[in-house]
Amino acid sequence: MENYIQIKYVISSILYSFIGIFILVFAFWVIEKITPENLWKEILVNKNHALAIIAGAFIIAIAIIVSSAIHG
Repeated sequence: MENYIQIKYVISSILYSFIGIFILVFAFWVIEKITPENLWKEILVNKNHALAIIAGAFIIAIAIIVSSAIHG
């Protein structure tokens, strides 16, 4: 009987997941640093809905790019 789950595929999936999360957080940190205002303060304190939508769209876009790069 063949092994349906091979440990090397599980380990590589976990490793690529952590790499993708790191790249996503790093990209958001870079955007946070180059914008003139503090994004979290602007979204949470000033209730800027438009900026919240832009930040969410950015996170989704970077996640799609990272997943495509990892998947190949």
